[in-house]
Amino acid sequence: MSELSTLEPIKIKLLVVEDDPMVRVGLKHLLGASSQFEIVGIAEDGYSGIESATSLLPDVVLMDVGMPHLDGIAATQQIKQVLPQMKVIMLTSHTERTEVFAALSSGADGYCVKGTSVEQLTKAIAVVHEGATYLDAQIAQLVVDQVKIATPTSKNTPQIPQGTLSDREMEVLRLIVEGYSNPEIAKALYLSEHTVKTYVRGIMNKLLVNDRVQAAVLALRSGLVG
Repeated sequence: MSELSTLEPIKIKLLVVEDDPMVRVGLKHLLGASSQFEIVGIAEDGYSGIESATSLLPDVVLMDVGMPHLDGIAATQQIKQVLPQMKVIMLTSHTERTEVFAALSSGADGYCVKGTSVEQLTKAIAVVHEGATYLDAQIAQLVVDQVKIATPTSKNTPQIPQGTLSDREMEVLRLIVEGYSNPEIAKALYLSEHTVKTYVRGIMNKLLVNDRVQAAVLALRSGLVG
């Protein structure tokens, strides 16, 4: 057997920032037991979360929202200012509209509601780690509902000329709006994940947005996707 075949797969390094000791223990036990992840640190509030993120350099941070001293939204903003490429998933029981949009505006790459299954949380971490945005179904619906409130004909609504995106890019964009991850889009359209990533980058470049959530919001507000 070659030396290469005996190498263990590279694990995704996780930092858990959570003030509830029971939740911390649960996450450490459930995710630490997986062959996919390595828990590199545990923090109890926003300030220690920032310090741990900058010193330990995890791949993904699981960030609670409601914490003493410094909440997860402010902590995420500060982490993203220093380490913009670091991935942050909000893992919280807070589903109020204002807090959801504040969290997403802070630069969070994902939003999971506490109580989600281990399978869904594992999926969320993998999706965010590969560079996509992950939203729980109820959070995704909240985003879509909020966008629908806006009047598409408003003068402030950006208009996207027809033909800006290719037919295939439109197919990918529709699936992004529906909350599909890159692997799910690849499976639905019979494409490789690398090809899907290329389409997603092209869509964001053409729509002048920074992430998938912004692309979905713009697509809905402009009427590009119904």
